[in-house]
Amino acid sequence: MPTIVDIAVNTEGFSTLVAAVQAAGLVEVLQSDGPFTVFAPNDDAFAKLPPGTVQTLVQNPPQLARILTFHVAAGKHTKDELIKMGQIDSVEGAPIPIDGTEGFEVKNATVLAADIEADNGIIHVLDNVILMG
Repeated sequence: MPTIVDIAVNTEGFSTLVAAVQAAGLVEVLQSDGPFTVFAPNDDAFAKLPPGTVQTLVQNPPQLARILTFHVAAGKHTKDELIKMGQIDSVEGAPIPIDGTEGFEVKNATVLAADIEADNGIIHVLDNVILMG
């Protein structure tokens, strides 16, 4: 079974996320055993950010890594588990609110595709980049 990184690299719509993970130096981490739950913003989600934001973040790897690790949680958690939990702590340290009342929402993002199985975890595709704070 492919890793989280393999799936992102080989799936259309994740080129910005893949480039960001590479720029932040997180490829090896996301290829490790994990398991991880990854909330993966697609290219359209990154495109919604203010112009120049992605370029600015790529030039600041520590800040980029902080934002990306806010999209990752330890363990392998399905949509149903996350909705029951109502919140999960990110690898970055801050809690990520989960809402299942109208669909499946993670902080300010809607999950477009849930429970994509990987060898080292699970991926939930987001329509927005989730921002801390």
